[in-house]
Amino acid sequence: MKIKEKRKRYCPYCKKHTLQKVSLQKGGSKRGSLKKGSLLRAKRRGLARGFGNLGKYGSKPAVTKFKRTVKSSKQIGMIFACPECGKKSVTSFSHRVKRVEIK
Repeated sequence: MKIKEKRKRYCPYCKKHTLQKVSLQKGGSKRGSLKKGSLLRAKRRGLARGFGNLGKYGSKPAVTKFKRTVKSSKQIGMIFACPECGKKSVTSFSHRVKRVEIK
């Protein structure tokens, strides 16, 4: 997807239509090995132990190849910076695209 470097858009802060600079949201940080949300830490704390349904940590693989697979594209969030008030706003609707190019 090709996006223009500047786009005329309504700024909700200064309540005017201005030519705003477009940038992309950065991807979040990766999940660490023993951080609060890590899978290894969850297993060691006992979430994959004991009897009964282990759910996500169960021994059987996913039923079909479509279940629990990685998406082929990412959702991009565009950040618009207003030149007049200096505020930034993020789009409420994000597109799902494989590649983004700002021209």
